[in-house]
Amino acid sequence: MYITITPQKLGGNYSQSSADFVGYLEKENQGLQQQNMEHFFNQYGDEISAEEVVREIDGNTAKLKKKEPKFYSITVSPSRYELRKLQDNSQDLKRYTRELMKDYVASFNREINGRPITVDDIKYFAKIEHQRTFKGTDFQIKENQPYATKILQLKTDIRNIQEGRAEGNIMRMKKEIAKLEKQAPHQQNGKRITQGMKKDGEQSHIHIIVSRKDASNTFSLSPGSKHKASEVEMHGKTVKRGFDRDTFFAKAEQTFDKTFEYKRNYAETYKAKKTFVKNPNLYFSALMKLPANEKALAFKIISKSGLPVVPSIPVSQAQIALRVFKRLRRGAEIAIKSSSIGI
Repeated sequence: MYITITPQKLGGNYSQSSADFVGYLEKENQGLQQQNMEHFFNQYGDEISAEEVVREIDGNTAKLKKKEPKFYSITVSPSRYELRKLQDNSQDLKRYTRELMKDYVASFNREINGRPITVDDIKYFAKIEHQRTFKGTDFQIKENQPYATKILQLKTDIRNIQEGRAEGNIMRMKKEIAKLEKQAPHQQNGKRITQGMKKDGEQSHIHIIVSRKDASNTFSLSPGSKHKASEVEMHGKTVKRGFDRDTFFAKAEQTFDKTFEYKRNYAETYKAKKTFVKNPNLYFSALMKLPANEKALAFKIISKSGLPVVPSIPVSQAQIALRVFKRLRRGAEIAIKSSSIGI
């Protein structure tokens, strides 16, 4: 389970409105029949239009400054192992989202009118998507880039020859291009993985847009707060503040496991990721102490997540430490850093 929480992008060419982001989330519906479209929904409503989402989010920004985010984007990406537990990706993920947002509000150390906030105090809209494309930040694209660069240069050389600006053996260059296409380390269905290519397999995930202000447009609720749950004296009063990201990420896993009776492997847990960052030796030791079948699954999960681990499990702990530890640490740090707004 990867969860990202991202503030609205502001400044430069970015709009103050949520319209661009909402429009981006509508991309998967293009060309589909009405019955096949995925619509926005919230805690109680289904089939909410994009226009209503923009109107509600943009109209809920009282007293927010121009440089302050008006909304946050939460992306929830279940793993292929988690998705296998679902019977109906659309309906099951919708049900999970509504439970997840209860965990979200419970992670705020805030009160409204002397009571803890509830899911009814926030304004959010969500949408299920079923496709993903490879982006420039994906490790497959980065590691294929040297080959892509050479292929692009060869294609440019061929075009120059064809248009009379240069001389050369076009046939030889085409053979070199074909060779490079096959040599690229990351392939999908026999083709070099390129930016924008659709990813194979189950790719269902959740996009959530949640207003910075509460549903009454009175209080600011920022999941990007630098403060964890704490209390501070303001104007002679004790005020609660903060958002506990650790609590949210941990509860998100627990809620999924409870909802779908999912047995989570150690390598999939947020606790494991935190342990890796704080104490890599302890993380590595915990992996090695897992029962044989769970250990095998753990390494399979790690390798499938994009971390550069060995293709098979070596025989001894010494071999594992020698082969993968440095690369595992480097790869996991990148993956973990990109998987949340902070640990």
